[in-house]
Amino acid sequence: MKIRYLLLHAYGMGGTIRTVIGQANAMVARGHDVEIVSVVRRRDHAQFRIDPRITVSALVDERAGREEVTFKDRVMRRLRGKAVPYGEFAARYFTPHVERAVTTYVAGLDDGVLVTTRPALNLMAARHAGRGVVTVGQEHMNLRTHHEAVRKSIARWYPKLAVVAVLTRTDQRDYERLAPGVRTTHIPNAVAGSGRRRSDLSNPTVIAAGRLRVQKGFDLLIPAFEQIAPEHPDWGLDIYGEGQKLQELRKLVTHPRQVRLRGRTARLEEELADASVFVLSSRFEGLPMVMLEAMAHGLAVASFDCPTGPGDVIVDGVNGLLVPPEDVPALGRAISRLAGDSDLRERLGAAALETAGTYAPEVVMPRWEELFTELLAAR
Repeated sequence: MKIRYLLLHAYGMGGTIRTVIGQANAMVARGHDVEIVSVVRRRDHAQFRIDPRITVSALVDERAGREEVTFKDRVMRRLRGKAVPYGEFAARYFTPHVERAVTTYVAGLDDGVLVTTRPALNLMAARHAGRGVVTVGQEHMNLRTHHEAVRKSIARWYPKLAVVAVLTRTDQRDYERLAPGVRTTHIPNAVAGSGRRRSDLSNPTVIAAGRLRVQKGFDLLIPAFEQIAPEHPDWGLDIYGEGQKLQELRKLVTHPRQVRLRGRTARLEEELADASVFVLSSRFEGLPMVMLEAMAHGLAVASFDCPTGPGDVIVDGVNGLLVPPEDVPALGRAISRLAGDSDLRERLGAAALETAGTYAPEVVMPRWEELFTELLAAR
């Protein structure tokens, strides 16, 4: 079957990009005709491995010198378009020029499956896709995090999609309440476990990873670790990622020998395997991929029970530790428990590894294949 994945920036970094490229790689490996279409392109090379059998293209190439533009074009690219509602996290990308390119592309399709991967693209597919193409809208963030204007557009337009795929049962119920008539399906992200080195849980390192922005809550994690650092002088916290909050986070560090902002890394799998404890400090999530990846390495996990994701995966005290959202002292106590109790780390890490197996590609990808086959047959 023909499957097209439409991403905002397939050449960038981020959990959604990594997840969608992983899906595309798995589908082409299963014998399907797969294409990745990037709305914009701002880098020469993709940051994640893309199977060479996949066709990759971009609608708007924004690399310097790639397009000849008029003065009017430059002015228009400073404006926001009208199709993408205010409050969509990536609204700034959708200038009139970009919106026109997406609309033209979507309206021109007449076969196969089109998988759109964020609210802006889901809404444009719902409004403009022809009857010959099956539209599958993926949601990688939970509904409650979206701006009210985005939720209103979702309620109006998502029922026109063939299906909306969400990451958790909680989110599935929320979408069905907001948009009566919408068809939803719950399919979690897949995390490959084979080939990952299991942590021996002996290295006194706590690890966290993600973009340095408010959502990820590193401004909560650093104080949580700082409060227990004197009790565990041999333990350190490594935070991997880059972003606009770097300088603010540096100011929170009072134990620089133990709390380290490592920046971006191309070898996160190795860093996870070398650590013993993973911490998720997010204020909100969809389904946190990096947490599942840590569990696939057998790490013991401590996490805020934020909406949504952690509580859908972790059973407190069984395969990880859950604490109330944004409760900094409770998160510190959870980290301290794991740092001070090797038996607890071993028990939770083993259970985490078993849980991660239920998210393996060989479990998840057939569900996508069955869904696409059913939708094409119904069309």
